[in-house]
Amino acid sequence: MAQTADGSIFAAVGGHDTFTRLVDVFYQHVDADAELIAMYPDGHELEGAKHRLQMFLEQYFGGPSTYQEQRGHPRLRMRHFDYPIDFDARDRWLRCMRAALDEVSLPPLYDEMFWDYFQRAATAMVNTNPNIR
Repeated sequence: MAQTADGSIFAAVGGHDTFTRLVDVFYQHVDADAELIAMYPDGHELEGAKHRLQMFLEQYFGGPSTYQEQRGHPRLRMRHFDYPIDFDARDRWLRCMRAALDEVSLPPLYDEMFWDYFQRAATAMVNTNPNIR
């Protein structure tokens, strides 16, 4: 991808439209995974989850700070603490995100950056090991 005027990853990968596609495809896979979708408090109603994830990812990768303005500091681990997340749930979540990244087909450098972040973040959410809590 060409260098962007603002130099952000957000802009370099295509901005809002790319993140919308990534989140939509990700949640299609989540919705199809019975064990993973069962963890979502609103079940198959995913519009709120989509909106929050998209705002977060856009901000994290250099886009608008809408997430911070609407929800404050991300505090991801704290926000997910009430949900029992084990390594199987992490792996399921990562499979859905890997499928979404594959479908969106970012340039290799950006794909690697996103994938690295998703792996680290998903592992940080694991909270069912008594030595982790």
